[in-house]
Amino acid sequence: MTAISLATTGAAFLVAIVIGYPLIQWLRAQQFGKAISLEGPQTHLVKAGTPTMGGLMIFGSVAIVTLATNVAGRESILLPLVGIVVLGLVGLFDDLGTMVGRIQRVLSWKIKIALLMTFSVSASLVLFYALDVESMNVPWAGSHSLGPAYIAIATITILATTSSVAISDGLDSLAGGTLVIAFAAFGVIAIAQEQDFLVRFSFTTIGALAGFLWYNAHPAQVFMGDTGALALGGALALVALMTGHWLLLPVIGIVFVIEAMSDIIQIGYFKWSGGKRIFRMAPIHNHFELLGWSEPQIVTRFWIIGMAGAVLGIALALQV
Repeated sequence: MTAISLATTGAAFLVAIVIGYPLIQWLRAQQFGKAISLEGPQTHLVKAGTPTMGGLMIFGSVAIVTLATNVAGRESILLPLVGIVVLGLVGLFDDLGTMVGRIQRVLSWKIKIALLMTFSVSASLVLFYALDVESMNVPWAGSHSLGPAYIAIATITILATTSSVAISDGLDSLAGGTLVIAFAAFGVIAIAQEQDFLVRFSFTTIGALAGFLWYNAHPAQVFMGDTGALALGGALALVALMTGHWLLLPVIGIVFVIEAMSDIIQIGYFKWSGGKRIFRMAPIHNHFELLGWSEPQIVTRFWIIGMAGAVLGIALALQV
């Protein structure tokens, strides 16, 4: 099981590497360059025009390898696979409105939230009714069935994780690296549960992300964009829900929680205080950048925090 899963990791990595270069060249030719907000750190202005929608190489690689190795006899894996593709397409249309020199269009925030909510509810219904997934695993307290309440919980989990990962996609390799760590953690948890299909999907996603990181390493040749962030955030939530260890998402995905909470705190305090701020800029990776940390320093330190959270999450999962 593990050997095959590792093989799919390598296969997805190679597919992402092979399709990555021509994809980047095509994105440049189509002038799909990311517009950089003037309100962000001034050091980011040099990134203007860098191709975005690099998530295409991630979910494309995952789809190719999963369809070839991980669908026959294990149809349940179609849920996270469809999730990656559907949310990736939502992200793609959103990214089309963030290009240099283009009119902001395609998806309003209301339509975007409506689409994410629709997918989250639909996926939760599939988990509950089609896959009979409704458990909550609690360390030292065992597994508990939640009944229909699980649908609401799963919906919130998918929506929150998707949004949190998207917020974290702001520095070269930040979201990609922390996603590798999170998928690796849930892959190990799935190994302990002997969920072969879920192990293989997690490791396939890791391989595709590694291929993307080859091109996204600082200074990035391509950005993930919402095309990748929404797709992978949703897939991570679905993997967590299918292991029953969704309670550990805030631990294993601690970086995503920190990033999202910094945004929420900043906005809330700004409105409550009449214009004051707690952080120099939110999300918090921008705050540290304005304090003088270099981009690689921030990313590496956030990876370390992510690794600590992942190890703790695995340890807790093994206590059920």
